[in-house]
Amino acid sequence: MDVTTLSRRLRAFARERDWEQFHSPKNLAMALSVEVAELVEHFQWLTEAQSLSPERVDRAAVAAEIADIQIYLVMLADKLDIDIAGAVDDKIQTNARKYPPRGTSE
Repeated sequence: MDVTTLSRRLRAFARERDWEQFHSPKNLAMALSVEVAELVEHFQWLTEAQSLSPERVDRAAVAAEIADIQIYLVMLADKLDIDIAGAVDDKIQTNARKYPPRGTSE
C-alpha cells in the first residue's frame, strides 16, 4: 500500500471515530515517541547476537509496534503536509554528501 492510500485510510479511520481532535502534530509526535519506546523494549536486555535470533524476538509483537510507528509517522507527515518519500530521498542525498563512500575524498 502506498503512503497516499495509507494516509487516506488513516484519516477516514480517525474521522469515523471523532479522533481528529486529538491528532495535533504535538500529540502525534508524542505518540510516535511512545511507540518507538515500546519497540525498543523488545530488545532492551538482549545482546546483539540475541537480537538477531528469531527464537529470542517476538516477531508478531515487534511487527505490531512497527505498524504503530508507521501509522503515527504517516499521520504526522499528513498533518504537516510532508511528502515522506521526498523527505527520505532528500535525506539520503544529504547523507551521501556528508558521508561519502570509503576510499573517496572530497
